[in-house]
Amino acid sequence: MVKCPRCGYNNSPSAVYCDNCAYLLSDSQGKIIKNVKREKSWNIGIAKKIVIVLGIIIVAYLLFSFVYNNTQPSVQDSLNVISDDGSHLQSSSYPYKARIAYEGSWYAEMGDPNYLVKEADDGTKTYTLDCAPWERVAINAQKEDFGDGELKIQLLKDDQVVAENSTTNASGNVVINYNY
Repeated sequence: MVKCPRCGYNNSPSAVYCDNCAYLLSDSQGKIIKNVKREKSWNIGIAKKIVIVLGIIIVAYLLFSFVYNNTQPSVQDSLNVISDDGSHLQSSSYPYKARIAYEGSWYAEMGDPNYLVKEADDGTKTYTLDCAPWERVAINAQKEDFGDGELKIQLLKDDQVVAENSTTNASGNVVINYNY
């Protein structure tokens, strides 16, 4: 057996190059080179190579995860409230709608109680809520002009009124909390 002076691997006597690190073990005439030391060589065994490759893979994975997570929209940014003028068919995957009726100006927060969407408008408006059929739904509306008319809110599921509330108070605030 010929021991490699670079990595210490035991090679067969006929080996010209080390089977582990490809170091030249014999010269051009077939004489075994012994006790040759290289000053600037890497003495890396298989285990060290595996550790380095795994380290590179882990760093690449962490970098990819960081970039991916920081480029995705937040849950709040991905919520949608779509104004419904009746000209488009609405998807049945979002069965809830909020209808707010008041002749003056109003402000409302509506949708999933953890991610409410805010809208300010006047008159009667209907909004399709980004809520699945099994989620809780909340609507909170109030008058902004302190008028004496009726502020009425309705929660519709599949175009059927499932909850409604109203007020005529000048500083009126109306709430619906619906648990399917």
